[in-house]
Amino acid sequence: MDMPRVLYLIATAAGPTQFVDRGVRVAQEAGWDVCLVFSPIAATWWWGRMDELEALTGHPVRHRYTEPDEDAPDVPPADAMLVAPLTTTSLCRWGAGITDSLSIGLPAEAVHLGTPVVAMPYWSTAIGTQPAVPKAVATLREQGVRVLLGEGGFEPHHPRADEPAAFPWKLAVEALG
Repeated sequence: MDMPRVLYLIATAAGPTQFVDRGVRVAQEAGWDVCLVFSPIAATWWWGRMDELEALTGHPVRHRYTEPDEDAPDVPPADAMLVAPLTTTSLCRWGAGITDSLSIGLPAEAVHLGTPVVAMPYWSTAIGTQPAVPKAVATLREQGVRVLLGEGGFEPHHPRADEPAAFPWKLAVEALG
């Protein structure tokens, strides 16, 4: 019997992260063994329910680098990574090579080791017009990250007119191939 492929689903602090369990289920239905990683702020949204996510995935949920004398959580290596939802803050840090969080360090390294990395953004039209945003998108794409932004991917929403529960998890998972 084939072992399921391992997906690291990396969620940053955008509205759809409150529904990340939906993304996990969509990926599992597509045959992925999901390991969940949060940005530091996104992890705080789930503190009271972290055990629920660990039961759903069967793996520890990670949100920070381990300390030098600390044992790393026991998770399998990734066959692919999906960074979704991706905020402009995390996008710009990643594009600038700032990997001070596990949620950015993992995919930043993985893409250069040959692991497929897909990113599905989530932001408003107002914040998406910041000059650093298109530059960071271009930088990540040049490195081989498949950034699902624009036609066929995420379309930025008008400020305060978003629907986080309607995040296109299936589209993001399908982009993994």
